[in-house]
Amino acid sequence: MSIPGRVLLIGAAGQLGRELQRSFDGLSAIVAVDRESVDLAVPEQIRALVQQVKPSVILNAAAYTAVDRAESEPELAMAINAEAPRVLAEEALRKGALLVHYSTDYVFDGTKQEPWIEDDPKHPLSVYGASKLAGEEAIRQVGGPVVTFRTSWVYGPHGKNFLLTMLRLARERDSLSVVDDQIGAPTTAIALADATRVVVEGISERRFGSPASWAGLYHMTCGGSTSWCGFAKAILARAGDLLDGKNPEVKPIATSEYPTPAQRPLNSVLSNGRLKERFGIELPSWETALDDVLAKLRAEVRTPGS
Repeated sequence: MSIPGRVLLIGAAGQLGRELQRSFDGLSAIVAVDRESVDLAVPEQIRALVQQVKPSVILNAAAYTAVDRAESEPELAMAINAEAPRVLAEEALRKGALLVHYSTDYVFDGTKQEPWIEDDPKHPLSVYGASKLAGEEAIRQVGGPVVTFRTSWVYGPHGKNFLLTMLRLARERDSLSVVDDQIGAPTTAIALADATRVVVEGISERRFGSPASWAGLYHMTCGGSTSWCGFAKAILARAGDLLDGKNPEVKPIATSEYPTPAQRPLNSVLSNGRLKERFGIELPSWETALDDVLAKLRAEVRTPGS
């Protein structure tokens, strides 16, 4: 099927943006823009872009994601992560367009022992988390045909992320020390993009009813959970052929041994029950999704320049 009208993709060069372009290819006319085309810290540029493109769907894959740097750039983080989503929601409501937005596990403080549900109390520990929470709230206040997906530990075959950092460091070092007391669900940009397409297709076909029945916030992560250390060990165990013959030891450490400017939640595991109940979607396990990303990396090694 196809989506009537245009899809406006913001943040096209990021790891999620690249996968959204891939997943939505052939589904609709896509207008993909990045920071070179629009400054998300300038509301007037955002409004002008939406008014020019006249999209039926807006995918906002852009965000200020420098978690530690945000501690010293709170105004910029708030402008991009809170004010820009509010402007997009206003424009989407004005034009009757669907807005898809992405948020983060960092809106929680990590103190809960069980997986977090959407309506649990929010208490971000960092400027980044506070800015993303402010974006969620701004969108909620505007209302309209908006779907927000909270996700966690996003990575993929491109961009800057934990997987690619581990592969690089593994080629350079004999041992790696990785935090073992922060728990979450590593989630691939590939799985996020493909699930987003399923939701957008269903909404366009009116399979999920009116906006009153589906608009809102949902958790969307891969299944299962692990620590950063467990994730690192899984990466190296599965990616031996990509490590140039190296096999470094992975040493578990506590968060207290790896201080950072921004505090991270210890438990970032999100419950995806609402997503499955409303849209019938269940992302693959984080292990299966990891294998998918590594397969894509291997394919690119075989075909340089892709």
